[in-house]
Amino acid sequence: MFEEVMTLFSNKLDLIVRSANSHLKKSEKGIQLCNNTISQLQHLVEQEDFENTGEEINFFKNIKPFPMSYLIYFTEIRTCELSIPKVGKTHKIRYLEKEVKKVNKFFARNNDFVHYMEQDYGYLDHQFFCRNYRNNFPFTPTINYYQYPEFTTSHDMLWAKIQALYRFIHYLRERLQELEPGNDYLYQEKRPTVLVWSGSKTALVELVYALYASQDINHGTADIKTLVAAFEDFFNIRLDNFYKTYSEIKARKKDRTKYLATLMLKLEERIYRDDQ
Repeated sequence: MFEEVMTLFSNKLDLIVRSANSHLKKSEKGIQLCNNTISQLQHLVEQEDFENTGEEINFFKNIKPFPMSYLIYFTEIRTCELSIPKVGKTHKIRYLEKEVKKVNKFFARNNDFVHYMEQDYGYLDHQFFCRNYRNNFPFTPTINYYQYPEFTTSHDMLWAKIQALYRFIHYLRERLQELEPGNDYLYQEKRPTVLVWSGSKTALVELVYALYASQDINHGTADIKTLVAAFEDFFNIRLDNFYKTYSEIKARKKDRTKYLATLMLKLEERIYRDDQ
């Protein structure tokens, strides 16, 4: 019963993210969209509720946190854009680096739950994502974006915030890069320096979109722009106009996923040779 609402949300969200508007304008439009979507979901739950515990867990673990996480994400961006110093590059960088520290502290405080979700465990889902267990856990994170008692479990808001901050990290990184190209404040660990993509850019875009469609990165919370940026860094390449490239891939008369088909064929050939 939520499919139509979520499909419409995803389509409108994509238009907002892909628009050429400023960060502030995108966040304001995004907040409005998220609030409207969450209100629709709440109305549906009040009308229909759930037939069983499995449906309730799925809703509070996989459905509601999607627009909720974007609400938190856009709210964080809006706050950042309004609060960042207006003058002085050094002051702006210092402010953004403080925001990074806040994100790191949040993940450190919630490390156990983050690990539980990242490992795709499910043995505590009935406690984390059912409303009957809401009072069994302290509501530790300070989240005041949107909350109604009968529309909240003990951990669905926390899960939404975790997903939101995954995205917010990339926003902070982009802002730091704008102010100081080469700023590696968010990447203190070792990064690959010798890996270069030697195939075509179109092939790489096809690969990135396949991973985006699979929703196997960050539990499906990473948007396409974030994934493209990650691959650009990893392979030392620029994928300019990747939206246009994707449109060209879709417009192919046949073999629209020809690079993925080639990959599959080459892997099968390699497995065959290794078995000989």
